[in-house]
Amino acid sequence: MTEQNLDKEPTVSQQSDNFTENVAQEEELARALNTDDSIPGNQLLNEEPGNESELEKVKAELVEMKDKYLRLMAEFDNFRRRTAKERIELSQTAGKEIVESLLVVLDDADRATKQMEASNDTVQIKEGITLVFNKLHTILQHKGLKKMESVKQPFDADLHEAITEIPTGDETLTGKVVDEIQPGYYLNDRLIRHAKVVVGK
Repeated sequence: MTEQNLDKEPTVSQQSDNFTENVAQEEELARALNTDDSIPGNQLLNEEPGNESELEKVKAELVEMKDKYLRLMAEFDNFRRRTAKERIELSQTAGKEIVESLLVVLDDADRATKQMEASNDTVQIKEGITLVFNKLHTILQHKGLKKMESVKQPFDADLHEAITEIPTGDETLTGKVVDEIQPGYYLNDRLIRHAKVVVGK
């Protein structure tokens, strides 16, 4: 090998310098690829990706939320069915208490009917019928039923239904109820039937 060729081949020192330069360039490239400035450039290249553990965590949370959702839906469905059943039962037995309380009046009415068939004493029959009606009124009042007082009261469209108007000849009765065709009623202070009345003019 000639002396000229030896001058062209790199020496061991030059080869070492080239290797060091290549390593430095690779580290610089690794740092450029790393988006987190707080982590050395080659750290992420030497570590296994950690995304799998995060994915497993998200999957576990999703399964837990799905289980809670299914349980909540099942509870709501049970509540809806139970409420519907209770509503049906309530509508079927809503009048049971009143009917039971009126059975005693029905018993008295049956006895009064038998008494009318067996007796011609009109005074006694009248007293029996009066007792039956008084008991009926008492029971209904205890259940919250109250009769509306309409006669000589000012006509109120929220309470009264005017059947007709008649001249009264008395100015104090103009616009007031002069007669009641059908009484109105309240149940626990709530209007359940309007009074049918005749209004003075």
